[in-house]
Amino acid sequence: MKQDIEHLYTLDNKNLSNKIGNAFQEFKEALNSGKIRAAEPDGNSWRVNHWVKKGILLGFRAGEILDCSLSDQFHFFDKDTYPLKALTLSHRIRLVPGGSSIRDGSYVAPDVVIMPPAYINVGAYVDSHTMIDSHALVGSCAQIGCHVHISAGSQIGGVLEPIGALPVIIEDYVMIGGNCGIYEGTVVKKNCVIGAGVILTGSVPVYDLVREKVYRKSADIPLTIPEGAVVIPGSRPAKGEFAKKNGLSVSTPIIVKYRDEKTDAATALESALR
Repeated sequence: MKQDIEHLYTLDNKNLSNKIGNAFQEFKEALNSGKIRAAEPDGNSWRVNHWVKKGILLGFRAGEILDCSLSDQFHFFDKDTYPLKALTLSHRIRLVPGGSSIRDGSYVAPDVVIMPPAYINVGAYVDSHTMIDSHALVGSCAQIGCHVHISAGSQIGGVLEPIGALPVIIEDYVMIGGNCGIYEGTVVKKNCVIGAGVILTGSVPVYDLVREKVYRKSADIPLTIPEGAVVIPGSRPAKGEFAKKNGLSVSTPIIVKYRDEKTDAATALESALR
């Protein structure tokens, strides 16, 4: 399959549509079943599967716009290569009525709960016993572990291009509060608690009050939130005389404590905010 995808990716769009056929369908079935994924654990770090991301992009290149309207009142037009994911009771996913969508080419494990409206994009991987709450997004190729809670209004950004870029990674047993944004290939290690309103991007440093360290993204290493960290919104003084004169500050995430095995996520966050 990898060789087929690599070969098809070299073809121009004119020759692609007639040759993608069965190879792409098998590829998408493997994505849907979780047999392949855009990124996967590699020891204590994560590895991008470039060929998988190429395969996902092939679907956009080869697809044609299809009228997939539900009625005269609900018009939708999308690539015929990426319809909605075909779910049945056998998938054991609790998809609550109310306008959520799961795109074909994503893996959603049994015992996942999805509250309306939520959206899971192509290439995403959502492991078992995870909750995707209302108005939450799991972006393209994002990797979500088991027993994760993504609260209402939170955005897990998608990273499909460039092909070599690591997508956002949320490891097991992470709690993400409401209205958070996690973008640009950030890695949140297991057991972390991300407090409501925290924004994590590649350009924002994270200050660790416990270990007295600063975490940043580099050319080779993504922004990584250490295992068990409890992160809340914070601020630091803005630079320059004008900022000083006007009392301006810049928002920044702050690690205020670390969870232990006896502390659940809600208790850890509550005690950190007191």
